Amino acid sequence: MRVSTGFIHGYAVADWEELSTFAIEAERLGVDSIWSPEAWGFDGATPLAYLAAKTSRIKLGTGVLQLGTRTPTNTAMTAMSLYSMSNGRFLLGIGTSGPQVIEGFHGVIFDDPIGRTRETIKIMKQVFSGQRVAYQGRNFQLPVREGQGKSIRTESPAMPDIPIYIASLGPRNLRLTGELAGGWKGTSFMPEHADAFFDYIKEGADKAGRSMSDIDLQVGGSVLFTDDVDEAVEALKPGLAFSLGAMGSREFNFYNAAYCRAGYADEAKAIQNLWIDGRRDEARKLVPAEMVLKSNLIGTDEMVKERIRAYRDAGVDTLAASLRYRAVGRTGLAVPGLKERIEVLGHLMDLVNEVNEEPFEPPW
Repeated sequence: MRVSTGFIHGYAVADWEELSTFAIEAERLGVDSIWSPEAWGFDGATPLAYLAAKTSRIKLGTGVLQLGTRTPTNTAMTAMSLYSMSNGRFLLGIGTSGPQVIEGFHGVIFDDPIGRTRETIKIMKQVFSGQRVAYQGRNFQLPVREGQGKSIRTESPAMPDIPIYIASLGPRNLRLTGELAGGWKGTSFMPEHADAFFDYIKEGADKAGRSMSDIDLQVGGSVLFTDDVDEAVEALKPGLAFSLGAMGSREFNFYNAAYCRAGYADEAKAIQNLWIDGRRDEARKLVPAEMVLKSNLIGTDEMVKERIRAYRDAGVDTLAASLRYRAVGRTGLAVPGLKERIEVLGHLMDLVNEVNEEPFEPPW
């Protein structure tokens, strides 16, 4: 099993030298890939151009570029630029985001997200392969009208091998991931309930005549080494309550729906209702410790190793390690410093390497 990690930027003043040091150290430790987020701060692509010049082996992924904010061809152009300047180390992560961000921040109607994803991938693959770009779909028409536009082939060299990862949560999008993507960027995942995701991805893969082994299944959680597990759980509850309650509306929350499919429908809906009604302290307290423990890698070395094995046994190819938190008593979380993040990442790599040496029969 490989390890990936990500970084936080855009929420505060970015320290680009610190980010560079972190990426270089992650590369030295043997981390497979590092991912740049895109929310409503800095974009997800530009920081990778900076890191491409600072590193030589680690893969660089967008985690994830928001569909609807760029045309498919513009996304493809950005991907080709990063793939070229990184000598083939770039991974293109894309996702639909949600109506709150797409409509509220970008001013673009959030409509037909699955169809938009499918059409975007088909158009991008035309660009990557060096074909003339011609597509007539529901969301995109290239050329958009006869007479004014013409079908154009990119001036750049063909780059058909750019890996496309989809950040998907809902059943239709998961099937699309299995059908068309080279990788899955997951969240809201518990290895014990992997079928809530993998069954749908496999349906899509089977439809396309593909195998699950053709797809890099990449998912994980927050990594906290601690002897006080209860403290860490309490500290992480607010973040999970936020995902269940705030990441969408009462009718449209992919994170909440994922936990419902995993068997936590009563808890997920109750937390969501409390949050939306403004009773957020009650929502946080209602989060079951079990949901936090199964969604993350928390505790002593042996406890974390057991979680690593759980992800491995479920079929996860790349363990996505989030290092953005450390517990501060039972009152909350703090962002760990650079030295601490590197130490935690190094320790995790040691444990993953130990687990990788154990006999194992892949599930696919």
